[in-house]
Amino acid sequence: MQLEVGITGKSFASAAGKRHDVLANITFTLNAGEVGVLFGPSGCGKSTLLKILAGLDHNYQGRVARPAGVRLGMVFQEPRLLPWRTVEQNVRLAAPDVDDGRLAALFEVLELSAHRHHFPGELSLGLARRVALARAFAIQPDVLILDEPLASLDNALAGRLRDQIATLVASRRMMTLLVTHDLDDAVRLGDRLFFLSARPARILHVETIAAPRAERSEKEIGAIKARLSQLDLANI
Repeated sequence: MQLEVGITGKSFASAAGKRHDVLANITFTLNAGEVGVLFGPSGCGKSTLLKILAGLDHNYQGRVARPAGVRLGMVFQEPRLLPWRTVEQNVRLAAPDVDDGRLAALFEVLELSAHRHHFPGELSLGLARRVALARAFAIQPDVLILDEPLASLDNALAGRLRDQIATLVASRRMMTLLVTHDLDDAVRLGDRLFFLSARPARILHVETIAAPRAERSEKEIGAIKARLSQLDLANI
């Protein structure tokens, strides 16, 4: 099972009629079990790219090929929960056939067991993000797309949620694509890191990390981060 991406261009027109080029020559593949990370400057088009890959935007040039019949789970930058439904109801709305045991296990990993009957308005941002993750994982996706799931969280909470994401990703062989602005998150969670330019975004560098995610030592993570921080991507 493989995701094949070959986007040659994506643009839009402003209200004043001016053309803005967003993406150019984005080509890569992602295999089952791999975590790809999109890393680039703010506003370069990462979220636009994710929407194309999720099938939410068809106005682009090129081709995106997903295996037929794949289940896709997506976590947006905002949790996007229905405020009049409880945590459990929000999850079951996306995955009505999820069995009680699997849902209980999912809530336990994400520390949501005590909040399943709460409404979104009673949750912190960190808890709401976990509910969005639970909703995406509950459908048992073949392709998982995560758009900055750790944004706007303090370091301690982001680190705990990152570990929970790693646990869930490791529990199922799927293709995962993650957007982040944090190099530490990228190195800890990703197998292949795609460094993007400013608009129109193109891939400047692909970093493949050979060591399995669960086996990376702090020393190795630090060395990878140090080497990547020294790349002169502006001249690639």
